[in-house]
Amino acid sequence: MMIPVRGAPQTLGGISMGRMPSERGFTARAHALGAFLGVVVLLVTGCAPDSTGTPTPDAGASTSPATPTPTATALSAAEQLLAAHIDIPGACAVSFSLDGTALEPQLQVQDRLYDRLPIPRETGRVFAGWYADAATAAAASTDPAAHAGSPATRVNGSHLVACTYKQQTLYGAWTTTDAVTTAAARVPILMYHQFTTKPEGEEGWLRGNYAYIDDYRAQMQYIKDQAFYLPTWDELSAFIDGALYLPDHAVIITDDDADPTWLTLASPINEQLQLMATSFVITSGGVPTQNRFILQRSHTNDMHRAGDNGKGRMVNLSAAEVAADMTASAAALGGVKEVMAYPYGHNNETSHEGLRQAGFEMARTIEQGYVSVGSDKLTLPCIRINYGMDVAALKKQIG
Repeated sequence: MMIPVRGAPQTLGGISMGRMPSERGFTARAHALGAFLGVVVLLVTGCAPDSTGTPTPDAGASTSPATPTPTATALSAAEQLLAAHIDIPGACAVSFSLDGTALEPQLQVQDRLYDRLPIPRETGRVFAGWYADAATAAAASTDPAAHAGSPATRVNGSHLVACTYKQQTLYGAWTTTDAVTTAAARVPILMYHQFTTKPEGEEGWLRGNYAYIDDYRAQMQYIKDQAFYLPTWDELSAFIDGALYLPDHAVIITDDDADPTWLTLASPINEQLQLMATSFVITSGGVPTQNRFILQRSHTNDMHRAGDNGKGRMVNLSAAEVAADMTASAAALGGVKEVMAYPYGHNNETSHEGLRQAGFEMARTIEQGYVSVGSDKLTLPCIRINYGMDVAALKKQIG
């Protein structure tokens, strides 16, 4: 047995241990080593003991249990509609609130005329229009004559879309068939052609076709100031069926041919006054660009000329040929088919059948008269505006 020599270096497992410490020195070093190891543990675990020796969490560590990921809120029908059309500038989702009727939201475009707002139908009740707020809609249901004729409160396709944060809600009203009977509305369809800047009018056999532009401006201002209701064509159709209430203070403004004088002189007045009008276009010559207050509808594609017997081609062709021409005209106008105007007013049962085959529901003649409930949709009368008619003359025709 080897006896260690005092002061000689020692080894353990081949590693030099240096001089053996005294018992007191060993104890001190053991304490120091324990403190060092405790620091290492603290650094690794991120915990430090409190005053009682109990480890406490690091100030930067979270003590809360894991928070579950919230479930995404489902999009409303209006929000889904907007999400599906995010690429359309000015897109607006219009929702509808109407007693007893569920309607899907409709996509419209800000600052454009409302396009084909729904016209609900229900047995025993008559639709009285859309309104900007629930209170006005309720009042219109009770007394449609007080509200359904006011362009300030009743919203239709003659108004510009106005949304807040890309959404809007319209409120509908119902009324009764008795209210329709009491109103006894007669709707005039005004028919203009060309326009002149000459107070004395134009010369020639078409003199009567030319309205003096200052007379036209005054007539449009009268319609604006008197707050006439401007029905859309689908509204007129529902009115004829007895399914929609219209006041006896409504008027439809139309022009035939889309003549250059209409485009440059007259239609800008409608834009300035924000009055919707319809331009009946002969589409074979091309479809002009018109302002946002003008609806473009068919005046046929290539039937605005005389046929073999001196009358318009529309009463010289077969039903199939009429249908083909009208289908081409509708395509040129973007597929719109609801109404057309007969060239020269000429029409017969063959032309009516051709319109039906092409999918047209209504047609305007040049016969003098008013549209009322039950009118024949394929022979709608009109109020012809001739040269020399001023506001007083218009007032006698439309009230």
